[in-house]
Amino acid sequence: MKKTSPEQPVYAQIALDICARIARGDLKENTKFSGRSMMSSEYGVSPETIRRALNLLQDEDIVTVHHNSGVVIKSKDNALKYLQQYAYVNDIHTLKLQLKEMMKERELLDQKIFGLVEHIIDLNDRFSYTDPLRKFEFEIPQGSSLIGMTVKEAAFYQHTQATVIAIRRGKQTILSPGPDARFEVSDVIVVIGGIDLASRVEEFIAR
Repeated sequence: MKKTSPEQPVYAQIALDICARIARGDLKENTKFSGRSMMSSEYGVSPETIRRALNLLQDEDIVTVHHNSGVVIKSKDNALKYLQQYAYVNDIHTLKLQLKEMMKERELLDQKIFGLVEHIIDLNDRFSYTDPLRKFEFEIPQGSSLIGMTVKEAAFYQHTQATVIAIRRGKQTILSPGPDARFEVSDVIVVIGGIDLASRVEEFIAR
């Protein structure tokens, strides 16, 4: 039987397998094949499961079910269409699984970034007099030209030579914000840089 997604019901797997047999030419159009009792032995399932599989194929206009006299293959083209449709659905399922894995990887990466930033801050606090890089915090005031701008649009580093390592917004802390992070009023910007950056940053955010 054709391998399918473990989430797919058994009757749907059987319907798919029958379609594959029709597409290969093992079961030809206008020919009859065995009914529910014989097929349940072949697939090792109950007659009710076979009935549901055949009803599914009949709904797709692939076979015609004649009660008490077997099943007639009606359309190879429709069987091929069904297989193609399933392949598309299976691709979507695979992509969803890949997305879920990537989100897990991103979460782990975010945790590593958080740990690294915390380590930098800790080192900076413990060796504040010997480390040429210092940590500073600045709140964006009402009316600042930075409000609504991204880090990239503001050219923050180019104007201040300070690197933004975090943005605190209420109870939320955005660690290692990228160039597309957007400033909002009352944001607290956490930056690192030389000890002479404070006045430059204050003037820049007050414009």
